[in-house]
Amino acid sequence: MKLLSLNLGRPEAVEYTDQAEGVTGIDKRPVDGPVRVAAPGPKGTGASGLAGDAVCDLRHHGGDDQAVYAFAREELDAWERELGRPLPSGSFGENLTTQGIDVSGALIGERWRVGAELLLEVTSGRIPCRTFQGHLGESGWVKRFTRQGAPGAYLRVIEPGEIRAGDPVEIVHRPDHEVTVALQFRASTTERHLLPSLLAAGEALHPESLAAAREYVRTYAADNRPTS
Repeated sequence: MKLLSLNLGRPEAVEYTDQAEGVTGIDKRPVDGPVRVAAPGPKGTGASGLAGDAVCDLRHHGGDDQAVYAFAREELDAWERELGRPLPSGSFGENLTTQGIDVSGALIGERWRVGAELLLEVTSGRIPCRTFQGHLGESGWVKRFTRQGAPGAYLRVIEPGEIRAGDPVEIVHRPDHEVTVALQFRASTTERHLLPSLLAAGEALHPESLAAAREYVRTYAADNRPTS
């Protein structure tokens, strides 16, 4: 298991972003490194966890619980075959292109040691947006990506450190539950009846997903409360 490619983005003016300013950092390109990775701060104020990486839409991206985005090279290869076009590492806006890791099958709260210093924790899957669709230039991409159900993983920084392409990735902790990134993604998009199952992941879950699961449980309980 290793970090095949380390990818950073620069602010770029485009026509397809939801941002009022029309700027995005989704076009990530491989760099040799080393790159410092640290917790960027709360969502809305903190951007990317990677030094030199642009996150322009702070409403939906960046912050401590989405500090790093990882996607498997194996999934990119599968999409290359399906789309019939090359997809270089970084094409999906991922910071870390991994090899040998089932990223979407990772457990919420799973911890990865990348290189000698950096320790990351899995929090959630990536929800596709209009900017992602515009970046790829594929019609109906949001629905297509969602249907595939392999979103890649957002991670928070537990211990900061420097990393570079080629660094080993080691899974150093797997929590005692069965809530995977793929399950969290399905519960948050097309199968919301699965939301209660996410509660098994506890505080390791992305706060927005945790709040959605708790609200679903409260609403369901209220709707099924016996009447006098």
